[in-house]
Amino acid sequence: MSKIPYTGKSQQGQQARQGQPAQNVPADPLAPAENLTSENQPAENPLLEDPDALAARLVESEDFVRNNRNVLLGILAAVVLAVVGAFAFYTWRNQQDEKAQASMFRAVNHWEADSLNKAIKGDGKAPGLVTVTQEYGSTKAGKLANFYAGVASLKQGKYKEAIDYLEDFSSDDYLVQSRAYALMGDAQLELNKPKEAADLYAKAADNNANEYFSPGYLLKEGVAREIANDNEGAMKAYDRIINEFPTAQEVAEARQYKAKLEGAK
Repeated sequence: MSKIPYTGKSQQGQQARQGQPAQNVPADPLAPAENLTSENQPAENPLLEDPDALAARLVESEDFVRNNRNVLLGILAAVVLAVVGAFAFYTWRNQQDEKAQASMFRAVNHWEADSLNKAIKGDGKAPGLVTVTQEYGSTKAGKLANFYAGVASLKQGKYKEAIDYLEDFSSDDYLVQSRAYALMGDAQLELNKPKEAADLYAKAADNNANEYFSPGYLLKEGVAREIANDNEGAMKAYDRIINEFPTAQEVAEARQYKAKLEGAK
């Protein structure tokens, strides 16, 4: 079938003579003409249709930048300084941590050999743990030095000092952190503060509770609460071991301690 050209006798011509708007003729003769009417054409961006409006918008943007130039430069400078400062601090902190590790190397050797005075105060050739905690306390190595110093002080019977050092220690390693809480509990118990000791043992047990270490801390909590005449709290600690960690080796002791408390009622 051949295409029919537009003539005055065509449908479009007749519509034009009658005052009706002519329909657009599609490029494809098989496509419906109504799909290409002006009503179905997507609206174009007004800024692209009006060059004057686009120019005015650009002028407004330029005026904003010009009028706020100092503020924008200040913000940019602050961002740059923050990035540079963060990088510098990160580099400095890593360097400090390396220095702290080097400084405490000999002190840790003395600590492992049970030469506690040398470990804490130094041996005249290398600084002791106390010096490392004072100079590099904000680094990971410096915080670890607090842990070593706390354990050494506890062994020496300096319980208040042990608590002070261990309170300044913090670690992402939940096993070591739990151990620190328990050691503070030991120190508090030696200072005849069983309630404070029991609370620290409970904190150690609850710090990422697990079947390997939590039962031992809970057993210590129960004993400390008995000393503090808190038999109800002690029973709860023993029950936690029995119910929450039934396969732990501390279960047998927990049952014995619980039975004694029940028999004393």
